[in-house]
Amino acid sequence: MSDSSAHLKQPEAQALSASLTDNLRMIQTVWKSSADLIVTKFSAGSIGCAMLSCEGMVSSSLLSQMVFQPINSIEEQFSDADALFSHLKTKLLLSTDCQTVRNFAEISRMLSAGFAVFFADGTASALAVGVQGYASRSIAEPESEQNIYGAKEGFTENIRTNLSLLRRRMKSPLLTMQMCTAGSVSRTDLCICYLQDRVDMDFVAEIQKKLENLPLETVLSSGYVRPFLEEHGSRLFHSVGTTERPDVLCAKMLEGRIAVLIDGTPFALVLPQLFWELFQTMDDYNVPPAYATMIRLLKLAALAAALLLPAFYLAIAVWHPELLNRTLLQILSEAEQRAPFSLAVEMLGVLFMFEVIREAGIRLPKAVGGAVSIVGGLIIGDAAVNSGLVSTPVLTVTALAVTAGFVIPELHSVMSLLRPLLILAASVCGLSGIAVVSAAILLDLCAAEVCGFPVTAPFAPLRCSRLRDVFVRIGFKSLSQGNFHVSEVRNARRTDKF
Repeated sequence: MSDSSAHLKQPEAQALSASLTDNLRMIQTVWKSSADLIVTKFSAGSIGCAMLSCEGMVSSSLLSQMVFQPINSIEEQFSDADALFSHLKTKLLLSTDCQTVRNFAEISRMLSAGFAVFFADGTASALAVGVQGYASRSIAEPESEQNIYGAKEGFTENIRTNLSLLRRRMKSPLLTMQMCTAGSVSRTDLCICYLQDRVDMDFVAEIQKKLENLPLETVLSSGYVRPFLEEHGSRLFHSVGTTERPDVLCAKMLEGRIAVLIDGTPFALVLPQLFWELFQTMDDYNVPPAYATMIRLLKLAALAAALLLPAFYLAIAVWHPELLNRTLLQILSEAEQRAPFSLAVEMLGVLFMFEVIREAGIRLPKAVGGAVSIVGGLIIGDAAVNSGLVSTPVLTVTALAVTAGFVIPELHSVMSLLRPLLILAASVCGLSGIAVVSAAILLDLCAAEVCGFPVTAPFAPLRCSRLRDVFVRIGFKSLSQGNFHVSEVRNARRTDKF
């Protein structure tokens, strides 16, 4: 820790003084006379008082109606500040969220959270009144998890709003929400959510311990916390998932999952995430089971095509041409005669251009983002084929693989890393190289776990009775009999339950 950080923490750790002047002086020292700190001095019941608030974090109308008006209407005279505080707590209801604070660290946290802090001369404590009124984004449909038949509500950046979205759907006292903070500087609010009768409490204790011991100065998004929760997971596949949908998160908690909500981000963390859930959506449970099964199998086929199609084409064309019939082999050979580069170089070059165009389309403003796709798809692609730099079959195969990858957007980063690796393996060893790399990927995936939960469950370790909602989706009448809880597979690899 730097000397400046230690200097800031030293006055914050001090307890409040009975002198109002000393307290205000210390607050000014801690906050360095910050421009957004508002100090209002007044008297109530013949006792000197002060109200502190952070500009932009409180509602001026609530502060005026719920705090200042009741306090100004006090006509009694009090002998000391403790009597005034007792009157405020028992006779006046300033807010439903009113807390007593006794040190400067709590005061700083309350001010930053949108509380107004009430001081009175003669007492070594203060009252923090919840009158939050900061601006926040309204509830809207999440862009990354759109559906047709489900709810159109998604999480926002406000953690209190997100908690209310969960409570509206789970009207049960078994839904437990435990608040904590992370980040030595930002002191970001985190909330652990779970159902008491579904979750393994040892698992909850492990997650809570990890969150309390995060070695971070600030937490600005879910990506800051995610690596510390999946320390034993795969380096390619995440064992901690994310979701923007309250209905999806409630469904996960019913299966015994734990959710971690982070203030300032609309993405909730889900522990653990099973690999097969990447192929499931909320719409699967609003359509006939046969159609949902077809869509899931289609996604599995799309994943295989996105990863293996370019590598298979390269391996067959270079190492195993005997697998092609004469007509197809002649077409491919004629197309490759004009290309000045090898097949592997062509494919890697096309994939590189795709990633460049995709990144440019994401980062640019929406007004010009579409133009990037037009330029990349029509102009650059057509010009590359006509000039002979890239053959038509290579461009077609690569485009098919990239398009298939759009079916499962959560795995885009993994596919972007594995496609070039498989292409290089195919160029060196043909189908044998693809088999070796594929086996290594499967081993890495099967070895991934979080706090004892294998992410490939219930397929590995195998439990046939729990495969009713993995590759296929059976009807709700049968699905409701014997719901799958992830607690059943915890430490299964070590205890050999299956």
